[in-house]
Amino acid sequence: MDQVDALVIGAGVVGLAVGRALAQAGLETIVAEAGTAIGQGVSSRNSEVIHAGLYYAPGSLKARLCVQGKDLLYALCESHGVGHRRCGKLVVAQNGAEVTALRVLEQRAAANGVPVQWLDAAQARALEPDLQCAAALLSPTTGIVDSHGFMLALQGDMERAGGMLALGSAVDSAVLGRGGEPHVLRLADGSEIAARAIVNSASLHACALARRFQGLDQRHIPQEYFAKGSYYALAGKAPFSRLVYPAPADAWLGVHLTLDLGGQAKFGPDLEWLDAPVPEAIDYAVDPRRADSFYAEVRRYWPALPDGALQPSYSGVRPKIYGPGQSAPDFRIDGPAVHGVAGLVNLFGIESPGLTSSLAIAALVVSEIGL
Repeated sequence: MDQVDALVIGAGVVGLAVGRALAQAGLETIVAEAGTAIGQGVSSRNSEVIHAGLYYAPGSLKARLCVQGKDLLYALCESHGVGHRRCGKLVVAQNGAEVTALRVLEQRAAANGVPVQWLDAAQARALEPDLQCAAALLSPTTGIVDSHGFMLALQGDMERAGGMLALGSAVDSAVLGRGGEPHVLRLADGSEIAARAIVNSASLHACALARRFQGLDQRHIPQEYFAKGSYYALAGKAPFSRLVYPAPADAWLGVHLTLDLGGQAKFGPDLEWLDAPVPEAIDYAVDPRRADSFYAEVRRYWPALPDGALQPSYSGVRPKIYGPGQSAPDFRIDGPAVHGVAGLVNLFGIESPGLTSSLAIAALVVSEIGL
C-alpha cells in the first residue's frame, strides 16, 4: 500500500490552500478530489468577494482568519498576477434602526482591526450618485478576485513544492490509526492509501465523510444543513463602482450588489433552506420567480433599478452546521486537541468568509497537524 505524509480531501479553494501549505512545509502531500477538475463545488459558486472582516465576532476564528487571510490573499494575487480589484464596499442604512445597526458594525470592525469610514447620505452619494441611503459605512479593504485564477495559483504552488493533485479520486472512508500507526483511506474505486495526516476539506460532504472515519468519536461531528443562495445578473451596466450591501439583519447580509472583474453586476444571494438529505440531491437551478422579491430589496438602495432587469444567473449552497433560526457558529477546525486523533483535522462549516480566509486556514491546519 502506498503511503504519503498528508492527504487532503477536496480540491476546493481551502483544500488547495491547505495542500499548498503542507507541501511547502516539506510534507509529501496529495490533494484527492472526487471531481474531474479543481474547485467545482462550493468554490465555483460564490460571489468572489474578498471580505474585509467587518461582520464576525471579535476574537472568533472567522474574524481572525478573515483579516489575516485577506492580507495574504491580496499579497498572493499581486505576486502571482491573479486578477483582483480592491474596489471597496458600502454598507448602507435606510432608517434609524439600520443606522444603529451600522454603528454596531462600525464598532465591531474597529475591534477586528478593520478600517472603515462613516459617511452621511451626501458623502455616500458623492461616491455613488445613484445610491439612496441615510448613512453608509465605507470598507476600503473589501475587494473582488478571480477565484478560479486564485485556485490555479494555489495548485501551481503546491505542485512546484512537490505536492500532487489526484482528480477523480473520491475518498469513501478511513480507518484512523492509533499509537503512531498511519491512517488508511479507502477510495471509491476500492484502492487504499495510507497517510500520517488527513485533512477533511470536503465542504458539503465533510460531515457525512467524517461519519465514515472509523475511530472518530461521532460526538465530534456536527449535523450538516444545506442553504441555497441564488444570484441574479443585471441586464446592462451597473452605475456603481463599489459593492453595496444593506445593513446586516440577523445572520443574513441581505440582497447585496457585487461586481465581477469585468464590471458585470449581480444581486444576491438570497437564503433558501433545503431539505436535500445529501449534496447529490441538490438542485442548483435558479427559479426566475425568486427574483420578484429582489426588486423591492434592491430598490431600497437603488431606486432606479429597472423592471425586468434581473436575470437568473447561478446558485451556490452553503455547507452550514446550524439550522434555520439558530445562531451562526464559528468555523470548526477540529484538530487532535478536539477529538484526540493524531494527524486528523476536520474542517466543518467553512462557508463565507472561507475563500478570503483560505490561506490563513491553511496555516492554522499545518500547525494543528504538527508533523
